[in-house]
Amino acid sequence: MIAMLPLAVVQLIGAFLGILAYIGSKKYRSLFRPQYEAALTVRGIPFRLWAAVRASGMLFSDSLWIWRNPKKALEITTVHNWDVVQDAMSEGKGMIILCPHLGGYEIIPRYLANHYPATIMYRPSRQEWLNEVVEEGRAYPNMHFVQTNLNGVRQMTRALSKGEVIAILPDQVPSGGDGIWANFFGRPAYTTTLPIRLANRHNTPAVMFTAKRGILGGGWVIDAKRLDSFSDDPNIAVKELNTAIEAAILVAPEQFIWSYNRYKHPAGAELPQAISYKIL
Repeated sequence: MIAMLPLAVVQLIGAFLGILAYIGSKKYRSLFRPQYEAALTVRGIPFRLWAAVRASGMLFSDSLWIWRNPKKALEITTVHNWDVVQDAMSEGKGMIILCPHLGGYEIIPRYLANHYPATIMYRPSRQEWLNEVVEEGRAYPNMHFVQTNLNGVRQMTRALSKGEVIAILPDQVPSGGDGIWANFFGRPAYTTTLPIRLANRHNTPAVMFTAKRGILGGGWVIDAKRLDSFSDDPNIAVKELNTAIEAAILVAPEQFIWSYNRYKHPAGAELPQAISYKIL
């Protein structure tokens, strides 16, 4: 019902809910503020807590509105550096889309799917009813969703072999054994190696995308930047990946999902070496 309203109204509702979540949940605050503050301190960027709190709510309301109104959302989306995408796809090896949880990130695969078949990896919720809502909302022509498991990886590999597009959220914490610890805004974060392995397998282009939210109700600006080839050393490669994710987030740091526990220690993952403080 909310998603049926005009985008500006939906974003105002999202901002209000973001404030409510921050004020009403101690756990939410304990994740949000320390992560946001630490990241900005490392980079020497002004601390704008309440702008970030409001934007966190808008991130979710943007997603709902995009799911419900994909055509309208695409009409108010501006794309920069589309030639980066065309050049990457012209190589015939497919393309790996990397997009952090920032702004209207849900619009990115929809825009790409209007031009190329896209396979998107996602982590299902533990609640079956929520999975059904998300899968129904995310459905869009030329987009195929696969889960974060071995079968999903195989389907993504097949998509690349056909010269198609795949999408991965690189800022999600992988399961134990599927990642490597590397600094993220100055703190060790368990980081996925999947996009690195897929990119290095056949020198497949990896492109970092952002979808920065504009003025209230004004849509989003998609930007694309092709990443340099990852190192063959996985320990170096995850550092390169995190550096690229940081640069993408700094396009609009208040619009990132700071309430997500990026520094958690997944079961089965070894603790990072030479770290004396507690991992959240």
